Amino acid sequence: MEKDQFVIRTMKIEDYDGLRALWMTIKGFGIRSIDDSREGVARFLARNPGTSVVALSPDEEVVGGILCGHDGRRGCLYHVCVREDYRRHGIGKAMVVYCMNALKAENINKVSLIAFTKNDVGNAFWNCIGWTKRQDLNYYDFTLNEENITAFNR
Repeated sequence: MEKDQFVIRTMKIEDYDGLRALWMTIKGFGIRSIDDSREGVARFLARNPGTSVVALSPDEEVVGGILCGHDGRRGCLYHVCVREDYRRHGIGKAMVVYCMNALKAENINKVSLIAFTKNDVGNAFWNCIGWTKRQDLNYYDFTLNEENITAFNR
């Protein structure tokens, strides 16, 4: 099988170790100590069954993933990533389409995501596949749990 022969399927908690290993290879990727732990991802998947996705190489290694969920009104994509040597093979777009179809099946009509301004690769990807950068709003955060620390890969 070639790199362009990959499998896209619904994420399961059993994918966590491979997904976390992938996250750790991506420079600048922010990983939260609680939300991105095995327990945090298990909680997310239980609340949002069937909407998150992984991409598997021919040898069934996790080479891409998206945490995807919704609040009943709007969907959101988190931690969209593809292993560097598997990029530009359609994996990212295929995973996004998978998530969008899963959200449509749950009657979700709008999807958002956050990309760090310094994430040139990610921002180029979103622009290329037709997502619109919002200029009409500000994004605000309020931290409820100070122990949920974000560490960025170097």
